[in-house]
Amino acid sequence: MAAGRPRMTEGSGSSDGGGGDTPPPFQRATAALNAARTRPEVQLSALPAPKRLAPFSCAVSAAVMDPADDEAELADGRFVLLHDPSGQESWHSTFRVVTLARTELEPEIAGDPLLPEVTWSWLTGALEAQSAAYSDSSGTVTRSGSSYFGGLEERPPQTELEIRASWTPRPDDPAAPDALPDMAAHLIAWTELLCQCAGLPPEAGEGSSVVSLPKRRGPQPL
Repeated sequence: MAAGRPRMTEGSGSSDGGGGDTPPPFQRATAALNAARTRPEVQLSALPAPKRLAPFSCAVSAAVMDPADDEAELADGRFVLLHDPSGQESWHSTFRVVTLARTELEPEIAGDPLLPEVTWSWLTGALEAQSAAYSDSSGTVTRSGSSYFGGLEERPPQTELEIRASWTPRPDDPAAPDALPDMAAHLIAWTELLCQCAGLPPEAGEGSSVVSLPKRRGPQPL
């Protein structure tokens, strides 16, 4: 796992207002998120957990900071863990991860026709590199551009890359008693996607063949 500092996440209680006890599997999953260690450029913060997507959930925001300027943000996003003890048919599980990642691109890079496929491969590659088992993945890669006129015409054109992805985290050994997904590995893999979007080079020991985007200031906070 990449070196970093432990960060806190925020869990929600039952969204039906019943005030029931938090299930032990969800407690263990959020404890694993709390223990995850990310790259030092990644800053994680707790977010209010969504209450309508599942009976139990927790959320964290992330920002990738420029190593040369700790005030400059290169990419940002959010990571949400959902848990339904009864399971949901579309998840094929009792857990689901929902994420958003975004950064700004130079227009000529954003015009690369292979960019969506390459960006999605960064996510799947990061999950595989962290041995974070998963299934039922889905998502979108969106490029949107802005041009400025009138009083804003001095601003250069901007293009934003946005990756929305969800997947079902799986235990490494489904046959083991009380097996649960390694949620720390899933969070770390997602932050590695953010770092690649930000254009940061791989850390020492990571695959040198990974192609990253040139560094640039990221978008405004979520």
